[in-house]
Amino acid sequence: MHGYVLTLGRYVGAEIKEDDAEPFAEKMQRLVAKRRRQQAEGLKLCGGIVDTLSGFRYGG
Repeated sequence: MHGYVLTLGRYVGAEIKEDDAEPFAEKMQRLVAKRRRQQAEGLKLCGGIVDTLSGFRYGG
């Protein structure tokens, strides 16, 4: 059907996004900081789950 063409857009309909003009270094710094906040929140939530399960004697 498509031969040996493996271009992603051909199969999943990738849309072209306009450049946001944010410098790469700044964008990476912002995204890494966001990931760290999300990781911290994930650990907090995971601790809450463990505490809740411990209350039911299923904690580890």
